Parts: sequence; C-alpha cells; structure tokens
Amino acid sequence: MSNYKTVFFTLGILQIILGVFMFIPIIIQFIYSEVDSSFFGASIVTIIFGTLFFLSNLDHDKKLSLQQAFLLTSLSWLSVAIFGSLPFIFSDLNFSFTNAFFESMSGITTTGSTIISNLDEMPKSILLWRAILQWLGGIGIIIMAITLMPIMNVGGMQLFKITNNDSSEKILPKSKEIALRLIYIYSSLTLLCGLTYKFFGMSFFDSLTHSMTTIATGGFSNYNESIGFFNSISIEISAIIFIVLGSLPFIAYIKFISGNKKIFFNDSQIRTFFKIVFLSILILSIYLITSSSGEFNLRSVIFNIVSILTGTGYVNADFDTWGSFTLVIFLGLMFIGGCAGSTTCGVKIFRIQILYLFVVNQLKKIIYPKGVFVLKYEQNPIDNKFISSIISFIYMYLVIFFILTALLSLTGLDFVTSISGAATSISNVGPGLGSIIGPNGDFSSLPDVSKWILTLGMILGRLELFAILVLFLPSFWRN
Repeated sequence: MSNYKTVFFTLGILQIILGVFMFIPIIIQFIYSEVDSSFFGASIVTIIFGTLFFLSNLDHDKKLSLQQAFLLTSLSWLSVAIFGSLPFIFSDLNFSFTNAFFESMSGITTTGSTIISNLDEMPKSILLWRAILQWLGGIGIIIMAITLMPIMNVGGMQLFKITNNDSSEKILPKSKEIALRLIYIYSSLTLLCGLTYKFFGMSFFDSLTHSMTTIATGGFSNYNESIGFFNSISIEISAIIFIVLGSLPFIAYIKFISGNKKIFFNDSQIRTFFKIVFLSILILSIYLITSSSGEFNLRSVIFNIVSILTGTGYVNADFDTWGSFTLVIFLGLMFIGGCAGSTTCGVKIFRIQILYLFVVNQLKKIIYPKGVFVLKYEQNPIDNKFISSIISFIYMYLVIFFILTALLSLTGLDFVTSISGAATSISNVGPGLGSIIGPNGDFSSLPDVSKWILTLGMILGRLELFAILVLFLPSFWRN
C-alpha cells in the first residue's frame, strides 16, 4: 500500500480534525449539565486512529494519481461517517450501529434525513454534533467539487477547472490555497447567518446550530417541526436568503473577491437557478389557487420550493396535503438540485442546461441536416466527450434511482415511501413524501435494511455516482 501513503496521510488529518471538533459538544455538555463520556471517548478514539494513519505515512510523496484521488474521495466520506457515528453509539440514547451510522451519514452528506423522532427532547450536545457534521460536510463537498472533481472528469465537472493546466499532481498544493479561501467565505456566511437568526429571535444555541445546517443546505433542525417551530416570517426569509447563498457556486464568491463584481449577474448557472425557483413558485401558486384544497400560502410555497430544490429539507408546512400535483413538482425539484460547486446535490443546474442545449442542437440538425451547429456553454465550445460525460451521469443517476426504489420496495415499503426515499437519498434532500418519511415524519420506523439502502444512496449521490462506482472496475486500477 506504499503507493497510497498520501491517501492515508490525508485520511489521518481528516480524522484528527473530526476528533478535535468532537470536543466542541463537550463545552455544550458543561453549559447544559449533560456531562457524560460519549464525546470525550469518541474524540479520543478518532484522534488515536487519525494519529496512527498520520504518523505511519509521514514519508508520503505529496502527490495524488487519478486512482488515488478517487480512492481518497470515497474513503474520506466513509471514514468520517463511521467515526462521526461514535458519539451517537457512546451516548445513553441507545442508538444501534445502523441508526448511528444512518444519522452520521445523513449529516456528513448534508442529506438531513433523521431517525430521531423526538428531536425536541434530545440532548443539546447531540443536536450540536448533528449540525457540526452537516457543516463539515458542506465545506467538504465544496472543496472536493472545486479541487478534486474537475480533474477526475466526473459527470462533466471538468468544466469547473480553475485553470486549463490542472493535473492530479498539482492538486494538493492548489487545494490548500483554494481551501483557505473557501473556508473563510463559508465561515463568514455561517457567522452572518447565525447573527441574523439571533437578531430575529432565535436563542443562541438554535441560531448556532441552524446557521450551520442552513449554509450547508443540510436541513437538520432541533425540532420535529423544523423551521416551522419558530413560526416567524423573519426567520423564514432569513433562511431562504442564506439557503440560496449556500446554493450558489462558491467559485463565484472567490471571483467576486478577486474583482469580478458582476459574476453573480453574468454566471449562467446562477441565472438559471433563479429562473427555476421563480417558475416553480409560479406554477405551484397557480395550481393551489385554482385547486379546491384551499391550501395556498405564498410564504409556505416560496419557502418549501427553495428548501426542496436546494436539498436543504427544512419545512414550515405539511405539503403532503397540497395535492398529488404538488408531490410531483417536489419530486422533480429533488432531482434538479442547485449549482455545481455549492453545498447542494442533485443532478445540478449546469447539467440540466447542457442537456437542454444538446436536445435543441439535435432538433436543429434534424430540421437543417446540412447545417453545422457548435454547442457552447458560457461561450465555450463543448466537445462530444464532455457531452457523453453529462449524458452518462444523468442516465446512471436515473438508473440508480430506480434500483434504489426497487430495493426499498422489496423491503416492504409502500410505493410513495420507496420512490421518495430513493429520490431524497440520492439527491440528499432530507424529508421524503407520504405519511411515514414526509415533511412531518422521520425514518426511525423503517427496517434496518432500508436504512442501509438509503445510506448507500446518500453517499452515491453526494459523491457524484462515478467517484464510487469506478472503484469497482478492475480496468480502472490497471490503468
């Protein structure tokens, strides 16, 4: 395994960082008189394992090959999910390993699905740890999407290379420089969000945890009613604003700081994102106004559309009662997601854009057989290899979605729970649809095998499918 020393060295650093973050809930335990050994024990175990990985691989060559980049990506999320589950396991709440791992994976992938049915009664330290996991997952996916994914050529992410000369050998020094900027921006947005929540009436603890899960578009809340618990239009508007900020490509923030003051107006992804939000609000509002359900509330429509589209999963109303057409809209929004290079998941806006351009281009070729049409995105020509990457990703996304749905059905779940559970896991949204895992439900009553299937969907969706699937191809390792 000498060729993978850099991978395990980096994993060791990640585990040490995770172990250090486990000390933060200990402070909350003292403040709220919840002192036990769960976080201290989990922290020590995590730091010991991380230190062993770190010290045994000090002689690494500081370079990553393509295979190593893929392996590091998958092992990073898997190891953090495993060690992140230790505080749940060591607590006095009787978490099984399945439930602890599900909650941890849901946190680090910023999915937001939960097996905890009595959030209002949970220890503050556990609630804070859930928020920390989502916050770490949010910054982790941003750094990965901007540094690792482009050179891995996963699902068209090569479009977002910082420079045209990026190579796997350069990734570590480049990622250090970019990561520092991203952490600064991400932390600043989190702090601003927390201060805004506090100003509009949240307690210090609630503003702390909800700011973490808002910027991460994760959706973990301290209450069963989610953001609806506060029943505050000011808090909901604040949440919408910061959810949107977390859903925009973070490379745009870097460009803005570097002097490109018009980036947020010129970026094609951002413009399309807002168009989808506006169109979805308009369609759903018209439907609810003209239907006989009498459920129309513009405040709830806007909030839940933004939350579901971005994969945040906060709710302020039981949209299950809005009619079947509403469920279709929300199911579609789950798949779309936000912008590439943000904390959101889903297919991503840029892939939807390129697929649309490709279809239009094909129609033009049918109408004008002798015409020559060059496909462009952001004024840059797109080659066939890039198009194939996009189409392959969307195809596999749908295939895996249907496989997950079928597997969940085999475990005894009803159709709505199966199809929405598959969608919410692979799209990292959080709540599903229906009476069991819907906006006012949770995943605690599902069979253990269903929870493992859902955790598989979470990590596949979070890591853009191919980052994991390619590891199982023998030809990949030979090359």
